[in-house]
Amino acid sequence: MARNFDSLMLGSIELFCKTAELQSFTAAAAETGVTQAAVSRSVSRLEERLGVQLFVRSTRSVRLTDRGRAYYEQCRQALGQLVEAERELTGEQQVAAGLVRISLPTSYGHFRVLPILAKFRQKYPQVRLEIQLTNQNADLIADGIDLAIRARNPPDSGLIARKIEDGELVVVAAPAYLRRMGTPKSLEDLARHECIQFERPQTGQPMPWIFRVEGEERPLATPGSVCITDDVLGLATAARGGMGLVQTYRFIVAEDLAKGSLVEVLRAYGGASRPFTLLYAANRHMPHRVRVLVEFLIDNLRKAGARASLT
Repeated sequence: MARNFDSLMLGSIELFCKTAELQSFTAAAAETGVTQAAVSRSVSRLEERLGVQLFVRSTRSVRLTDRGRAYYEQCRQALGQLVEAERELTGEQQVAAGLVRISLPTSYGHFRVLPILAKFRQKYPQVRLEIQLTNQNADLIADGIDLAIRARNPPDSGLIARKIEDGELVVVAAPAYLRRMGTPKSLEDLARHECIQFERPQTGQPMPWIFRVEGEERPLATPGSVCITDDVLGLATAARGGMGLVQTYRFIVAEDLAKGSLVEVLRAYGGASRPFTLLYAANRHMPHRVRVLVEFLIDNLRKAGARASLT
């Protein structure tokens, strides 16, 4: 079989990835123990082989071109698989170490995942975490994300999807708002209330509220002149200020309900939920650092969901 790469080319790819990660030839040289000139030559050799400019260079820093970024993500994953394969063979796989990139919805990240990650770091101190909080759906492969948590069932994407919990939805308002506007007793009463909307980032459309009616979950388009985009946590903040009714996850407002700063309404139509799912690429040689985080999150988040369902 013809050889596509020699040791010099593989070394150039490693130095290219290190330069992309650190955004500096100097920093890449210092970390890898070679000269800055050697790093620059290796990257130039790689660009010549590919016929593509990988970096935009300035006197102080370098940054990836669009094509360079795409190449970096592919090389990073390939090199990671080589490292993990070697560790598996040599027995080093038992030590979880290295970088894991996670993408989380803002609400679930703040209230479920971030509070438990200190426990994970204590157990696996050599694992570094890069956490992206966003309500946009990241492309795990293209964006170099190791795992993501998303609300609602994902489309068939070839990713492994493991359900974590069902996030119960509740309708809440501030006591001051209810004193001013009255407490809704039926779904028809919502027509006389300010129902604060949340706009889906992917579609630009308001997210319908979901209620359980006669044992079935039913979506309902609710009236409202206030719409919040991007950050779903803004719903609870607006409700606390007395702006109107909101539908949100119980875990977001549990403390407010316990203190009385928010009041749950329409409980007769409650019980609807949205699933939260952990997603990651199907990979026989999943890095150990990713595997231990996957199992840690599933174990701890399912327990948190079970505890919440009992309250």
